[in-house]
Amino acid sequence: MNSELSVNHLLGIKYLQPEDIDLIFKTADHFKEVINRPIKKVPSLRDITIANLFFENSTRTRLSFELAEKRLSADVINFSAASSSVKKGETLIDTVNNILSMKVDMVVMRHPNPGAGIFLSKHVNASIINAGDGAHEHPTQALLDSYSIREKLGEVQGKKVVIVGDILHSRVALSNIFALKLQGASVKVCGPKTLIPKHIESLGVEVEPDLKAALEWCDVANMLRVQNERMEISYFPSTREYIKQFGLNKKLLDSLNKEIVIMHPGPINRGVEITSDVADSDHAIILDQVQNGVAVRMAVIYLLASKIKQ
Repeated sequence: MNSELSVNHLLGIKYLQPEDIDLIFKTADHFKEVINRPIKKVPSLRDITIANLFFENSTRTRLSFELAEKRLSADVINFSAASSSVKKGETLIDTVNNILSMKVDMVVMRHPNPGAGIFLSKHVNASIINAGDGAHEHPTQALLDSYSIREKLGEVQGKKVVIVGDILHSRVALSNIFALKLQGASVKVCGPKTLIPKHIESLGVEVEPDLKAALEWCDVANMLRVQNERMEISYFPSTREYIKQFGLNKKLLDSLNKEIVIMHPGPINRGVEITSDVADSDHAIILDQVQNGVAVRMAVIYLLASKIKQ
């Protein structure tokens, strides 16, 4: 097995090999054990400085990265675009170069524009981790989702996963499709026709318009939030209509002839895509995903940092 990643940045799942995912998960297993100890820190990255650049609001992802960095003993700089010179017209490269001149080794970036991380990786001398770029990719979310499936079901290969909801605007959906296919899972998507991208079948996934049929088929259902903030027009008649067709409730879950695993990348719109009694049930591994997020992000940061040290 490879002992290092084939990439110098984590820009998207589509740039990874199956061996990379395997290495990240094996490293995450080790860090998961670390974060369950009484002393949760390791001195692995004492000489590494990481800048978290969030040009888009985020609470869970930013906190998860920050915690992962601190658990590895890295020095951390947090940058929020809302209170920065970006508001005064400074360009992305100028912003990052100013930060890099402070001798930063790694940049974790969330940006509203698809491809921002790729653009940056070509212009600055630091390792870039994409924490979400527009509706393009969110690679660490897909990795922690796959890691959580592997932990719950033993492996990802051969499993049937349905992604339900707003596929069109979701970077989580795209990264998950790439990650699951790379590991040999079968994937279907389910949601309003207006929220399913054209030509999605070209990614090797099937479209299932009926939620009950999708749930009967799958081992795992990943329920996505409707991203109203990315919509300039209305993609379905009403929230009530959406809940009726694509909302998951306990009655529907109990009507299935088998047990399935329920996931959600958060934040949850309780009562819309998923009801509280489902989110808080034994079927759901939503809080496991949150905990696994720290271990997986520790693994990614550690593996990329070890390439910088060389």
